[in-house]
This record gives sequence, C-alpha cells and structure tokens, in this order.
Amino acid sequence: MLKHRVITALSLLAALAIVVLVLPPIATLLVLTGVISLGIWEWSQFLGAGSVLWRLLYVVGVLVLMFAAWLFSYQPDSLQLLLQITLAWWGVAFVWVMRFPTPLPRLAAIITGVMVLVPPWLSLSRLLVEEGGLIWVGFILILIWATDVGAFCAGKMWGRIKLIPKVSPGKTWEGVFGGMLLALVVAFAGAELLQQPRLPFVFLCLAVAAVSIVGDLTVSMFKRHWNLKDSGRLLPGHGGVLDRIDSICSAVPVFVLGIGWQGVI
Repeated sequence: MLKHRVITALSLLAALAIVVLVLPPIATLLVLTGVISLGIWEWSQFLGAGSVLWRLLYVVGVLVLMFAAWLFSYQPDSLQLLLQITLAWWGVAFVWVMRFPTPLPRLAAIITGVMVLVPPWLSLSRLLVEEGGLIWVGFILILIWATDVGAFCAGKMWGRIKLIPKVSPGKTWEGVFGGMLLALVVAFAGAELLQQPRLPFVFLCLAVAAVSIVGDLTVSMFKRHWNLKDSGRLLPGHGGVLDRIDSICSAVPVFVLGIGWQGVI
C-alpha cells in the first residue's frame, strides 16, 4: 500500500507540473474542471441515489452552478461575496463535524456537495486568469500539502490523543499540531519569497491550514455515514479524487478571500 501511495503521489505531482507549467491557461482550466467533475461524481454517492441517471443529473446540475458562479463573479465584489459565504459555511461545517453523528439527509448532502466543490473551482479558475496567478496556485497547493504531510508524519510518530474519533479514527491532535507547525514554516518562507507583510500573511496561512483540516473532516464525516473507507478507487493507494482534494476544497476559497482582503489580487 505504501509503495502504491508513493508511486501515485509522484505521478500526480508530475501531472500537476505539466498541467500548471506547460499547458496554456484554458487547457489548465479544462483539466481543473475535469478533476472537479470527478469529485462531484464521487460526492453523488453520498446522496443515497442508486440510479446512475440521478447521479449524472447531480453532476450536470453542479457544473451548471459552477458556470453561473463564474458569470456572477466577474465583479471583484461579487467574488468576495461568494467567498465570504463560503467562509461562513465552513464555520457551520466545523460545528456540524463536531456534533457528528447526526442525521445527514439528502438535501443536506446535495447542498454540501455544492459548497464543497463549486467554490474551490471558482477560486482556482479566477487565480489562473490573474496575472501571476500561477505562483499563488503553486503556493496554496504547497501550503495544503505541507499541512497534510506534517499531520500525517506527526500523527504516525507521536499520535495518541484522538481528534474526532467518531468522524476519523486515525486523526490525532498531535497530527494537527504537526501539520500546523509545517504550515507555519511554509508560511514564513512564502512571506519572504512572495514579499508579503509577514504577520498578516502568516496568520492567513495558519487560518487556511486549519480550514483545510475541516474540509478533510467534512468529507470523512460523509464517508463514515455511508461506511466508506475511500471516496473511490481511481488512485491506487490514495482512494478517490475527493480523498485527494478534500483539504484543497476548503482551503483554497479561504486563501483567495484572504489575499483579496490583503490587496494582493
């Protein structure tokens, strides 16, 4: 399993480098849309709809909402409004996760899928068309992956105190602190390399790292409700697409909102 995880991770990094550095922005946007579409398909299993047709209709419906959000967000104030709503929603999701197990009705799953998957697509899409946006895309991905790696390593080596065992039995508070510590290192390095005000930027990065954990836990909550270990089998050793982008889904909109508040974009 570890061998499969390493091979898949290296393959994904190589593919990401090609997509971001080689392909033109429109092609990168199409690849991003394809990845999110796979995530929507995997999320549709949480709706309790056994019919493939209904799952496909959900995918199409969310894609339509993505396009509508893109049109609505042409004005900076409109984009900020959507991202502020997203930030508030992740606050609700945090309380929801803390109170699990609770009923997860179909309507809640439908709305949650939209809130989990539409804002990150919109945020990354807007960054891709910004001048210098690729740099910010690369940084936020590094920050999120550093948080994940720090949490995984610290949890494996020192993990004792369970974080929320009813949602994700493997996650520990030691892992959280390890992830936040590595995120802190990346944040300070980013502030220097990207020439950002140190304290506001570091605070933003730590907030983003914390929200990324909430995104991971939210997807885990739905998987736990449906007795699923992974969201899919597309990636050997890594599960499905949702298993790989859950942290990104929550962190990216908050990061884009934050650098917008700081006047970066």
